[in-house]
Amino acid sequence: MIPLEKKTIVVPHVHTHELYLDDQGNLFGEHLWYNGEQKNTWGYFVWKLGADGKYEKVISDKEGFMDNYSFVRDHFGRMYWADRGKTCQKVVRKNAYQSVTALGDKCFDNFRWMKSTRDGLYLVDFQDLKKVDDQGTIKTIASRIADKDMEKSTIENQNSVMGLWDDIEGNIYTALASEKTIKKFSPQGKEEIVYKTSFPWSPSGGLVDPQGNLWVLEFMITNSVRVEKIGKDKTKTTF
Repeated sequence: MIPLEKKTIVVPHVHTHELYLDDQGNLFGEHLWYNGEQKNTWGYFVWKLGADGKYEKVISDKEGFMDNYSFVRDHFGRMYWADRGKTCQKVVRKNAYQSVTALGDKCFDNFRWMKSTRDGLYLVDFQDLKKVDDQGTIKTIASRIADKDMEKSTIENQNSVMGLWDDIEGNIYTALASEKTIKKFSPQGKEEIVYKTSFPWSPSGGLVDPQGNLWVLEFMITNSVRVEKIGKDKTKTTF
């Protein structure tokens, strides 16, 4: 068994659901908190850890949730987020000079995760994997990727599909928390299970590094977390 590698805290005391690393090596994230049952309100701020190690707040403390800022960005620096305010949900893109554009020639039902690639924007709509090109055309890559019998979104099952990422060959990966698996989809939509987590762990995200190693973020019911690195030679390292 390969021993646990050393872990280091780089940004302490933040409750962060998403991260973004830009081309200059700057890391961005959020801190989200609940103000208690009496107030029943939420708050957040956005932080940045510079490549030089400097920490700062990009957005100061605000009430509620982020609604005009996102960690999903393309190589032009444009942001993408989900507009869930209407029955016909749309992707919103924040362009240069702060203008915004609603994308999509069809409606979405239940936005989950999004990933911007040079090939287009990929997202999970409940448990369907879809792609939106720069003109707003929506294409379904694969349907019901977590459970073919799961037809309707509920509070209990809407997080069945979690993280979404790609590799240099244009394949798309999803973390299926409910199935404890990582699935890979080729650009043509071919589906393949590439990794299964061990009980009691479930996957919530991941990435493929430039060397082709698969990194998987895992969680369990006690709120414990770990990262598994699966090498191209199938060796596993736990962090």
